[in-house]
Amino acid sequence: MIGSLTLDQLRVLVTIADTGSFSAAGRKLGRVQSAISQTIATLEDIQGVSLFDRSGYRPLLTDTGRVLVEQARLVLASAARFEGVAMGVRQGLEPELVIAIDPLVPTAPFIESLSALSQTFPNLPVSFSTEGLGGSLRRLRRDSAAIGICLLLPSIPDDITAYPLLRVRMQAVVAPGHPLAKLGRTATPIDLEPHVQLVLSDPIDPGSANLGVSSARCWRFVDLSRRLDFLLGGFGWCRMPEHLVAELIAAGSLTPLHIENDPTPEEGLTIYAAHARNQPLGKAGQWLLDDLRRRLQS
Repeated sequence: MIGSLTLDQLRVLVTIADTGSFSAAGRKLGRVQSAISQTIATLEDIQGVSLFDRSGYRPLLTDTGRVLVEQARLVLASAARFEGVAMGVRQGLEPELVIAIDPLVPTAPFIESLSALSQTFPNLPVSFSTEGLGGSLRRLRRDSAAIGICLLLPSIPDDITAYPLLRVRMQAVVAPGHPLAKLGRTATPIDLEPHVQLVLSDPIDPGSANLGVSSARCWRFVDLSRRLDFLLGGFGWCRMPEHLVAELIAAGSLTPLHIENDPTPEEGLTIYAAHARNQPLGKAGQWLLDDLRRRLQS
């Protein structure tokens, strides 16, 4: 009988549970007690269950009633979100903001901006996913993400609008017990070539964007944390974001490598906020972009 269920009936049920009595619920909702009693009686009759035990001085929730009160809270909260999304769209917000992030992106400033976004637009549904290298760009192109925080290598594609946010400095590193750690000099391409290079790659197209590959043998990873595990285990060398390995280098857990004619830009790789050129950012997406740029440039 879901078609006969109303939000008002659920609201009355929850208010009785919160206030402790039919009369107190009536006062809170601005209704006479008889109207509250009739609403609950109708709800019980339609659903075929007893919500309150009326054998004592004051009606008490039955076991079924206690369970259904919690279900009613969930329904009312969902209805409030429904109305909030609709109100946001009326005010010019997108109905949902879908964000995709590449693995090299530092998380701290993004978390701060996401927190501020949720406070500014509390009813906006936000979807977030961390993608493998190249995944954010792919999602932008198939319209399954509104904004990507990502690398764009070797250049910004013509179908993408991108705004530089920050640079991530990369550091070549290896475990202390690895043969490359014992060179005692700048590593040449000949030095690197026989050793396994731990490469962060696109899980869909592993052969794409093989920038900075110097070894004949590559082990490919989708996420940074697993690659770091293998790096610390001494299975090969790689370039890692400096902010992730600085403490490990200081502790002696990793050894920095200096590479002759290293193609990685000394100033670091550029992280962009990007969207499809034919899909301009909505109000919330633009707000998030502006907030990220303000935090990262201050």
